[in-house]
Amino acid sequence: MSSGGCGNCDGATSDAPKKRQRVDTNHCLSSAIESSPYSLHPVASACGGGFNDAATADVILRLHPDRGTPLFVSSDASSDTKKLPATTVDRPEIQLHLHSLVLRRSKYFAAFLSERWQHQDDFSSNNSGNSRKQYRFSLSVPETADSIDNYLKVLQLLYSDDLLSSIGSVSTVLSILPIALELLFEDCIKACVKFLEAVPWNEDEEGKILDLIPLLSDQESKELLARVSPAKSDSSEEMLHGLVRTAIYNSPSMASGKAFVVKLLKDFSSKELARRVLYKEFEKNLRIVKQAMEEYSSPDFRANRLAPEAIQKVNLYTAMNYGKHLLWLVERMLELKVADSAVKAWSELASFTADLHKAFHEGPWRNMLPGLPSVVLRCTSKLANAVATGSVLATRQVRMNLVRDWLPVLIICKDKDRESVSSPMGPNHKTLYLELEETFLRIISTLPMSDSQDLLQQCLRFSTRVGDDCPHLVAAFTTWFRRANRPQQFESCE
Repeated sequence: MSSGGCGNCDGATSDAPKKRQRVDTNHCLSSAIESSPYSLHPVASACGGGFNDAATADVILRLHPDRGTPLFVSSDASSDTKKLPATTVDRPEIQLHLHSLVLRRSKYFAAFLSERWQHQDDFSSNNSGNSRKQYRFSLSVPETADSIDNYLKVLQLLYSDDLLSSIGSVSTVLSILPIALELLFEDCIKACVKFLEAVPWNEDEEGKILDLIPLLSDQESKELLARVSPAKSDSSEEMLHGLVRTAIYNSPSMASGKAFVVKLLKDFSSKELARRVLYKEFEKNLRIVKQAMEEYSSPDFRANRLAPEAIQKVNLYTAMNYGKHLLWLVERMLELKVADSAVKAWSELASFTADLHKAFHEGPWRNMLPGLPSVVLRCTSKLANAVATGSVLATRQVRMNLVRDWLPVLIICKDKDRESVSSPMGPNHKTLYLELEETFLRIISTLPMSDSQDLLQQCLRFSTRVGDDCPHLVAAFTTWFRRANRPQQFESCE
């Protein structure tokens, strides 16, 4: 019998992919087994004895821990066993009494038991002195702690007709599947794969399974790969988009679900993917709010409707609801520091801010939906503050447009608030106004003096009857005049 095993057969090269090696080995062993009169799938009970039954066994298999030796070696005195290095594992070797009829369920054993590979030294008469062949093989196993135990499990499974009932956990599969693959025990491989397909895995187990998948055939690994490999290249984006939409559009009773999505976004590995998903939904909600306010402010739209007041109310509610979605999305983008595109988009809303100015100048919204100005101003305040603090590095044009277009909205809201006995925007409106005023003034200080001069004049509306109540405005004008009165030290290049 060849001491090198089937690994020396033609076609199984050391640098070939693992899956290819297994296919080649199967082919090599199958050719050796073709001449065997025995079935590869016998019923274990047909051998007339059980596992390690010395009375009926016709194979003596020695398991011994050893490193760097062939999988199979002959244990005859005249064989190469004498040349094997001494084992360094404390566990003693194990001698098993097995049955060739059962061992043939493994293609590896079937090949060694086939007539093509048998040599006189590989078998002897039994102790009773009759002529029944008794094979003697030696099987070296890796020097890991549980290696011999795992090989024993696989050899015992050769005697089982119900392999799945013997597999109770993923850890069991991970310990026996590599051995079943080595011994080409196909029934065991199928049972292990079937078990893995049906049960959940933890992260550590998944990593080990991924290491084993290359050793399986395409058909065997198909379902396992389907679990861990996305069907489409954009599956992650699609899933995240679905979660964001669920968080936004579900009822308030799903607050815990929204909180979970917030945490998921904070811990998400790809900021670029999160940016694309959040901005896509931001664009959609902004478009809906713009359309609703355009219809609300359009005299032509009102004239062509049978119930203009009801339609106005619907438009305001639409703007309010989707405005809240916008605010949530803005907060998420700012948390992840991916709000650059949102800031730029918010600075390009001249027609939208004109519609808002017109709508807030009129009275109906105060009775229908008084909280709407607060929502849009909070979005503006958060995005503008990101620009003022440098969290978002905006261009000069974006900075100027952001203040120029949104400053009139802030002013009209503040003016209307002064005219009312009680603010329709709630108790925190003064804090919101002040925060946005200070933010706009900080942004104005970053602009060229010609631009800041025009914008600062509009900011006079920030002042109150008592000048001491607006130190932020005083500081802004003081800074501007200090710069304006500075002697010109640099000449512009022509």
